[in-house]
Amino acid sequence: MKNFKTLLLIAVFTLGVAGVANAQKVGHINFEKLVAEMPQTKALKVTMEKLSKTYQDEITGMEKKIEATQKKYVAESKTQTQATNDKRAKELQGEAAKLEQARRFAYQDMQKRQNEGLQPIIEKAQKAIEDVAASKGVLYVLDSSVGKGLLVKKGEDLFNAVKAKLGF
Repeated sequence: MKNFKTLLLIAVFTLGVAGVANAQKVGHINFEKLVAEMPQTKALKVTMEKLSKTYQDEITGMEKKIEATQKKYVAESKTQTQATNDKRAKELQGEAAKLEQARRFAYQDMQKRQNEGLQPIIEKAQKAIEDVAASKGVLYVLDSSVGKGLLVKKGEDLFNAVKAKLGF
């Protein structure tokens, strides 16, 4: 009789714990896809492409100018003094350094602007996910885009609900 009570107690406890575990809803969303499909991300992409083209045009212009100057100096090198040729070589090295500096600046500026542009988009997406999860009683939301590590998708997919919350 004592064993029966112990077994009954263990069974009730196990079922109770299982019931609590089942009450904790889990959802998942492909966060990367969500952010990529947001209209703000698409607008940021267009802006970044325009900025990239502007920088590329400036850098290409600098490259052409350096190339033309180099051709001119090479053609005139036999009629110039060694001192003049050395001065011109240093001038071309300086221009090449300016070109490299312009490339570095363009890259860093593009990275900075992209990060600054993405930050509010990511925050908006996270807030929408939190709101949808709260409205659906979901306690845990897993990111299904991270390394495709989500092997079993038995939780609720929040993607469409979050898209609707964000209005796209």
